[in-house]
Amino acid sequence: MSLLISRRAALGATAGLLAAPRLARAAGAPVRFTLDWLFHGSYAFAASAERNGIFEAAGLDVTLNRGFGSGRVPIDIAAGTYDMGIGDLTPAIRFMAENPDRDVVCVGILYDQSPACCTVRADGPITEPKMLAGKTLAAPEFDGGRQIFPIFAQQVGIDAASINWMSVSPELREPMLVQRRADGITGFITSTGLSLKGLGMDWPAQRIFRYKNYGMDYYGSGLLTTRKFIAEKPEVVRATVGAMMKAALWAYHHPTEAIGFLKQRESLTDVAIETERQQVTFAEMMISDTVRANGLSVMNNARLSKQIDGIVSVFNLPRKPTVDQVYTDAFLPPLADRQV
Repeated sequence: MSLLISRRAALGATAGLLAAPRLARAAGAPVRFTLDWLFHGSYAFAASAERNGIFEAAGLDVTLNRGFGSGRVPIDIAAGTYDMGIGDLTPAIRFMAENPDRDVVCVGILYDQSPACCTVRADGPITEPKMLAGKTLAAPEFDGGRQIFPIFAQQVGIDAASINWMSVSPELREPMLVQRRADGITGFITSTGLSLKGLGMDWPAQRIFRYKNYGMDYYGSGLLTTRKFIAEKPEVVRATVGAMMKAALWAYHHPTEAIGFLKQRESLTDVAIETERQQVTFAEMMISDTVRANGLSVMNNARLSKQIDGIVSVFNLPRKPTVDQVYTDAFLPPLADRQV
């Protein structure tokens, strides 16, 4: 009971009273951190950590940058452009299998469920995934939904090679569907769904094929780094993982305040849209039944192993990483601090 009370007290505290993780002695340790997409409601927790004292209390000086797709995150981390980042685990696993010498590893799962999806018009002719065969889909090259589409295609029984891909910038993806220049788009529901709504195509006008509903019970986004950075700065990794998880739970319990911090960072934030996007993130990705029961980042090895097997098989990869090569729990905060 005392642990629960202290955890709730920490989550409810004001910025100046937030409990400091173990790295308080290493004040201002620099961390270059990349998101996997634009700075929007899904990452209000990161803006909160930056502005309400969580990073500072952890002894961290974190530079947060927007990303350009989950497929890009492990590439940039392996290249040393960033020290750590958040990205969908499926393209990260593919990168690990294809580049074993780059030593990318996941050190925490923030989103238990994958948000990857393919979206078409509800008033259009495509009513089931099999009807995507031979169609034109728009997405950035490194988009997470596009990166793992071949697995989805196999699950629903279509030839991934039959898809005509229209490579576009993130800002042009949704307009391609609205303007009927593409038959569909891929992406994360937190990005596509709300961006389409912002363009006048509200939820009822979207037909969404969530990959997780077609046999892809995959983990979503995780915190990524390299074993080189771990070896050089293990306590910085530990502090960053702890701070990000603290921030994610803080935002869940303080959603309005979190969007306020996002607005401070990104002045053009549409508060109504990003508030809804944040709630979709919690419901679709972060707060699953598993997380409610067990807490954040409690790994099921069999589930991760199945995810690895699917990726290796569909992409015909030269090697299969082990669960231990993909993920380590050595830098997680105590389980009591990861409870919803």
